[in-house]
Amino acid sequence: MSWTTMWFEELYAEPSRNGVYKSKEYQGTGTPVVKMNQIFANQKIHAGDFELDRFQLTSDELRTFHLQTDDLIFARTSVVPNGVGKCSLICTLEDDLAFESNLIRVRLNKIKANPAYVFYFFQSPVGRGRILSISNGTAVRTIRGSDLKVVKIDLPERKTQDLIASILSAYDDLIENNRRRIALLEQAARLVYREWFVHLRFPGHEHVRMMDGVPEGWEWVPISSFCTVGRGGSPRPIKNFLDGTVPWYKIGDATASESPFVFCTAEKIVEDGIRKSVLLHPQELILSNSATCGIPCFTGIMGCIHDGWLYFKNLKRLSKWFLYCCLYAKQRAILAGIGEGATQKNLNTDYIGRQEVLLPVSPALLDHFNSVVEPIFGQIFTLTQENLQLRKARDLILPRLMNGEVAV
Repeated sequence: MSWTTMWFEELYAEPSRNGVYKSKEYQGTGTPVVKMNQIFANQKIHAGDFELDRFQLTSDELRTFHLQTDDLIFARTSVVPNGVGKCSLICTLEDDLAFESNLIRVRLNKIKANPAYVFYFFQSPVGRGRILSISNGTAVRTIRGSDLKVVKIDLPERKTQDLIASILSAYDDLIENNRRRIALLEQAARLVYREWFVHLRFPGHEHVRMMDGVPEGWEWVPISSFCTVGRGGSPRPIKNFLDGTVPWYKIGDATASESPFVFCTAEKIVEDGIRKSVLLHPQELILSNSATCGIPCFTGIMGCIHDGWLYFKNLKRLSKWFLYCCLYAKQRAILAGIGEGATQKNLNTDYIGRQEVLLPVSPALLDHFNSVVEPIFGQIFTLTQENLQLRKARDLILPRLMNGEVAV
């Protein structure tokens, strides 16, 4: 197998370009725009899979800043050192699509290089290392298009590029298929909850008399009446307890998760930190109480939660699956009750414990609901585990394909 090393610019179909900037009065309507948060959450961009912000663009701006299938986009800045230069691949488009000013677009000559191969090259340790070598800055790391174009790319012959890209894409296709299934299953569980317990169209509802908007035999009860609400704990100073082996759940881990089960934590603490925190088992329900408030999710693995989380123990009368769907449905109302003037919204155990839930007095309907949604969450848990294994296998073979150790 023969390999060559080329300047990245030699593969360009046209010069790289920074994205478009628009002030707030031009945001909210118009053309969908890929922003930093999308490429940090998605290595491959499939338009239509998530909501995008919109900018009002002129026809000239749209021509200049539009995205095409197989374009590469790079994070131009990042407050996280390892985030700068993160590369994503535009895979599918449904309509016009543009990109914001914190991103750099690279459009390749497809005769010279397979864009998917180049994308995977920049996911490899060698490719990431070369990107990080051109970054600069202290508090905020940045890369420039003028530096990106002189990054060296290791290229095999085109047939080998295509084979490498197809092998790695097969893993990603399975991961993406599982991710879509996870999203649909989670949506299904939430819809059952909303249909039965918000819209009150539960099985047999047509035979139940309504009294002041409440079905006969139902009651409003506070969350604290059927479970214990507790708060996580943070050993301090936290820097003295990091770099251990115990998963340390932070809110960023939940927002980065593709499912309600969080398996990966960016940080781990030492075992001595357990005594000053709260250790939870897998599949325990937690709720973010600061920063991005009101996110319900489940622990995927045993680990500790810091004081930015609330947890729920000793559930009676209903299941954790019900409470998850309930908290998700009530998220906006819970946050609205904190107060509009708060710059940093914050929940506490008493406030959450006082939140009322409408429940039937008889356990039959709650048991029926649990029998419907528990298998759904079981499938989500299994699919999330499968994706972890697929990513592990892909990431293991990726550098070996890129250095020629594994022949194709």
